[in-house]
Amino acid sequence: MPTLLVQPTAFTLAARYEALRATKMAHTAEKWQVVGAMNHDDWGLILPPPDDQEIVQAMSGSGVMINDVRLKDIPIERNHPGGGSYGPVAVGRSFRALLDRHPVYVDPASSLAGATMVNFMSYRKQHWNPDLDYSHLHAEQRKYQIHSGIGGAQHFCPDLAIGLELGYGGLLQKIAYYREVNAPEHDGFYAGLADVVMGTQDWIRRHAEAARQMAAAEAQPEVRRNLEEIAEMNDRLATEPPATFREACQWILWYLVTARMYDGSGATGRLDLLLLPYYERDTAAGILSDDDAAFHVACLLLRDTGYIQLGGPDAAGHDVTNPVSYLILEASHRLKIPANVGVCVGDSTDPGLLKRGVEIMFEDRLGNPKFLGVDRTTEGFARNGYPLELSRQRAYSGCHWLALPGTEYTLNDIVKINLAAVFEVALSEMLSESTHPSIAELWERFAAHLRRAVEVTAEGIDFHLKHMGDVFPELVLDLLCYGPIERGLDASAGGVDYYNMCVDASALATVADSFAACAHWVEGERRLTAHGLTAHGLTAHGLTWAQLKGYLESDWAGDDGERARLLMKKAPRYGHGGTIADDYAARIAQLFTELVKEKPTPAGFNMIPGLFSWASMIAMGKEIGATPNGRHAGGPISHGPNPDPGFRKDGAPTALAVAVAAVQPGYGNTGPLQMDMDPGLGRDAEGIEKVAALIRAHFALGGTQINLNVMDKRTILEAHKDPSKYPDLVVRVTGFSAYFASLSPEFRQIVVDRIVSEG
Repeated sequence: MPTLLVQPTAFTLAARYEALRATKMAHTAEKWQVVGAMNHDDWGLILPPPDDQEIVQAMSGSGVMINDVRLKDIPIERNHPGGGSYGPVAVGRSFRALLDRHPVYVDPASSLAGATMVNFMSYRKQHWNPDLDYSHLHAEQRKYQIHSGIGGAQHFCPDLAIGLELGYGGLLQKIAYYREVNAPEHDGFYAGLADVVMGTQDWIRRHAEAARQMAAAEAQPEVRRNLEEIAEMNDRLATEPPATFREACQWILWYLVTARMYDGSGATGRLDLLLLPYYERDTAAGILSDDDAAFHVACLLLRDTGYIQLGGPDAAGHDVTNPVSYLILEASHRLKIPANVGVCVGDSTDPGLLKRGVEIMFEDRLGNPKFLGVDRTTEGFARNGYPLELSRQRAYSGCHWLALPGTEYTLNDIVKINLAAVFEVALSEMLSESTHPSIAELWERFAAHLRRAVEVTAEGIDFHLKHMGDVFPELVLDLLCYGPIERGLDASAGGVDYYNMCVDASALATVADSFAACAHWVEGERRLTAHGLTAHGLTAHGLTWAQLKGYLESDWAGDDGERARLLMKKAPRYGHGGTIADDYAARIAQLFTELVKEKPTPAGFNMIPGLFSWASMIAMGKEIGATPNGRHAGGPISHGPNPDPGFRKDGAPTALAVAVAAVQPGYGNTGPLQMDMDPGLGRDAEGIEKVAALIRAHFALGGTQINLNVMDKRTILEAHKDPSKYPDLVVRVTGFSAYFASLSPEFRQIVVDRIVSEG
């Protein structure tokens, strides 16, 4: 029996929901104690049994040092003198060894088996093969703080329909067939794929056997029957495709937890469409109720926080919202844990799904669901030269991104350019070299450096695509893509049909407000005597460029520096509406978009611009000095395309929605709007409709995605002061949701500042 399992008081669905949630909280508390801060998706990961744990220090993707929990004694195959494991053969064998060593997890309260206890990324001793050198890019990648994407895994979307049709036995047969067709050139690739499938099959069989043993020892008839059904179901699913709704949920769960362990992938896509055929067959046969269907989905959501799209258009533009769309929404509502469910909103989508999503948002106050501007992303993707019929098939699959399931490789949410670093280089260069510095010159230098940053980024993308398949091939995702098995090529190496490489810009508000502060106070002839600054050496008509240089280099040191910093913060802000900062934000976003779309990478790959920082605001700000918007050296950069907190005193949601809509890149990748609302806004039907209208208005203006939190200031402040008092408080941090208490203090502060300012 797994540890920390809470048994239901009775075997009713209500009691089972409560037991599953209580077990979830017990596992989460254990992670807080052992792992510490987790500035990322909750993932559904649980810790291995204590005797199997190995604790090591590691740096998280958001730049925080954490305790990484690993399984002991995994016989990873190292095929490089430096200890690395590279290429399909070594990686496939290593992952199979991990699956062979991975403990089983069967909760008698659940209708499904399996759980993730480790992430395979932890076992990549070296992120990149050192023999594949790209040191010629290092200097400029550091200069512009480019997250190059080299060695980045997953962040594209498989098509789970392939696996649901074939099952693991069918996938193994497909591998064997094409291995013979393409022999001997790609034999190593097929060997790696086969190891992944056979390792997964053995893992499933061990769960079936564990459930059977638990059933034999179980005294309660209902619990025993549930365990027997889990055993029977998984005996079949080790080789056969799923035949029922419950089996489809179990098969999807196996794939998701396997992908999560392999490389962190959580791309699920259009779960309502995937499950619809099974729902229709089972309900017609009288073997599935809506309550049971929602429970099976809840058991799936419990074990992995995959990214799910509900509703939206088919290839012809017709909305596909169906009863399963509502069931998935209801399952997340009943479960009340972190989830990443996206509701499509558009001209032809079901308004009832939006309404129910907003109602759940205010009822649960868990930052779930989020809302997807499907018309804008579809139209934008078509601007890359694709037909609308293809564009409509892109599915929400990650923090801020969409992808064509099974046919598109993207590196979504990995490649990023820190605009604050580009601005810092341009400003420092101008202040050091120019005899007559000016805003116009600063813009010219900024544009030139941003162009170079995009060029360096493109070179890095090409390097990644040339070599990734030989370093860490996407073996798990390759299984459910159209082309890799047929061609014998990894998805990163020509295995799929479409390559649209995402390039995100971060720190938009930091840079827009810095430009505006310089324009307002350095060149704006603004009198400072009213602020009492002339006694501290400032001119009566504003700062000089030389004074600004001194303040930035000293990080606003001294009383005089602090007064100057506060003054610069009083310049017009992006998000207020109609300000010079709003103009600069739109101008920067347009420049970035034009530079990314100006030409493909040198090897000919299409790039698509986006605006997003993920959870890297702290890490990306640490290497940036003080900025003219009043930010201290090393402080966080701004969040995605959002204005900085305090952009206007009233924090008006409408102004926020208008501002973010105005800076959208417009090519199919998003600039998500992060909004934080007071619970009082949804106290009645009229309030719910007003929030729904605001969502529709943002998308009508050009917006692409909305992340919402419903939280009162008192609760968030109390939780920040003592997180242990609010262990089940969930917030949508950025594209993902997480327990507030699991975030680092620095990251909690970012969320608090945003909610207190705008809620």
